[in-house]
Amino acid sequence: MTVHSFQEHFDDLIDREVTIEPKDWMPDDYRKTLIRQISQHAHSEIVGMLPEGNWITRAPSLRRKAVLLAKVQDEAGHGLYLYSAAETLGVTRDTLYDQLHTGKAKYSSIFNYPTLTWADMGAVGWLVDGAAIMNQVPLCRTSYGPYARAMVRVCKEESFHQRQGFEIMLTLSKGTEIQKKLAQDAFNRWWWPSLMMFGPPDAESPHTAQSVRWRIKRLTNDELRQKFVDVTVEQAKVLGLTVPDKDLKWNEERGHFDFGVINWDEFWNVVKGNGPCNKQRLETRKKAWEEGKWVRDAAMAHAEKRKARKAVKEAA
Repeated sequence: MTVHSFQEHFDDLIDREVTIEPKDWMPDDYRKTLIRQISQHAHSEIVGMLPEGNWITRAPSLRRKAVLLAKVQDEAGHGLYLYSAAETLGVTRDTLYDQLHTGKAKYSSIFNYPTLTWADMGAVGWLVDGAAIMNQVPLCRTSYGPYARAMVRVCKEESFHQRQGFEIMLTLSKGTEIQKKLAQDAFNRWWWPSLMMFGPPDAESPHTAQSVRWRIKRLTNDELRQKFVDVTVEQAKVLGLTVPDKDLKWNEERGHFDFGVINWDEFWNVVKGNGPCNKQRLETRKKAWEEGKWVRDAAMAHAEKRKARKAVKEAA
């Protein structure tokens, strides 16, 4: 079979919505695109633990502590699922970690913002995880099998994270005047970064069109962003909070909410490493990697001993 016929076979599978598996032939660019997207997703799950982990010991009740701890543990598991999916494409996990720690690989810009109050835990769960679900549910039907299968469990758990955040915001918004102000303040600070989470406008996104063609992505950045706005505005009404966008209005003709202009200069500044917490997040990850070296060394030594014992036993 020639390279050309391999390409034709691959295109036919994509067109017929047949899942691509690790041993199937795939174009180099398809493989590279998947590695970039899945690794960025995995890095985001791992770095995303940091803004919330700081609040586990400061949560206002034992129940809140337990729920937040479980959520952070879930995020760690999501990162591991996704690193495993990326490894099926021929890249090593050490390579992926190195790309993160050296700044070569990116993660979601949203995790470079600080969590200043307990209300931020509600806003992160409601808005950030809500945006993540909006983006990730279509990935359960992505064309690459291991990625799609990993996303099924990820999305189920993310739905609980979103509900946890919404419950926090609901409790605060129905509480004292100070609690209401905390909820509104957190909403004000996280609304626009949450819209940026979906990536740049379609016209400025270098990967969107091809990813949609390959069925890696099912919806474009702008389509996902619009869906998120339409859903979240209605949820804000239930909470009694004001969407921090003076240009927000219902467009009867389009059947969607129109919203204001996103500050893309801020987005690109954060992506380039100049956000409020970029340096802090990366340094924390690198420190954890370096201080955890003894654990990795011990695990490898134990594995080698087991391998040696097994070899002796088989030889006998």
